[in-house]
Amino acid sequence: MSTLALGVDLGGTNARAAVIDRDTGEIVASHKEPLRDRTPERVVEVVLHVLTQAAGAAELALGSCASVGVGVAGQVLGSTGVVLNAPNLGWRDVAFGRLLEGRLGVPVHVANDLAVAAWGEKRFGAAKGLDDVVLVFVGSGVGSGLILGGRLHEGAHGVAGEFGHVKVRPLRAETKVRRCGCGQLSCLEAYTSGVNVAARVREDLEAGAATLVRDRVGGDLSRVNATAVDDAFAAGDAYAIALWEENAALLGTAIANLVTILNPARVILGGGVLLGCPHLARLIQGQFDTHVLRAAARGLTVERAWLGDDAGVIGAAVLG
Repeated sequence: MSTLALGVDLGGTNARAAVIDRDTGEIVASHKEPLRDRTPERVVEVVLHVLTQAAGAAELALGSCASVGVGVAGQVLGSTGVVLNAPNLGWRDVAFGRLLEGRLGVPVHVANDLAVAAWGEKRFGAAKGLDDVVLVFVGSGVGSGLILGGRLHEGAHGVAGEFGHVKVRPLRAETKVRRCGCGQLSCLEAYTSGVNVAARVREDLEAGAATLVRDRVGGDLSRVNATAVDDAFAAGDAYAIALWEENAALLGTAIANLVTILNPARVILGGGVLLGCPHLARLIQGQFDTHVLRAAARGLTVERAWLGDDAGVIGAAVLG
């Protein structure tokens, strides 16, 4: 019996397929393509093509696979394969699993991208050997994956772990709140994700904010990102300091609450904002230490994601 499995990591900008050795987690072959057209039908075509290319490179017949796993950057309704909400793809209530199965001819298992990343880390990465682990990624979006009692925890309807959509601002008339890509107000992601940090800083710069961030990007607002803010913070910029202190309080407190509720043995951190902004990360750690329940943090370890960008595609393959 073949030990090879196929997984897909479907983000908002690219689709990547890989052939994985289920015993070792090794990537035997992979192929990635950009998503120029994000309509569900066109994405199915791209996913089918990257799967065909990856399988061909590994000399694996697509029809010989028992199933294919797909991690999607969005909310997935349990085992139905329906993507309820994928802001970066612009999808609402898309039966993606059924669409892909119809073209592929084998069963397709669709799950949230961070859920499958957590499972990849459980099988072959920083969560291996541990039964209770929380994975938190802050990159273009914000999310988490939960391993509880040694199993991937997806909740009653598959949407457990939507960490980026916990609410962090009161909805009062006198309080300005930001709208998230999911359509709701006051989500953690609306304030702290890389995409939303960049959008907010651009808005402030256009409104005349005085900050070194403008110098860091050479006056080109399209180049504004979280790294530029972190650099400005290091230079003592008052705007960047205020923004990072605000975001650190939101993220540090939210991660502390997650640990307080779930009492994991380990927190695994990933994503370009968490790992690429060391000054922000230090502030988040301080806020976490202040707000976490001491008993829940007893014996807790914190690790970077070992599998990096491969966690999703590996997890999708072995989960599928």
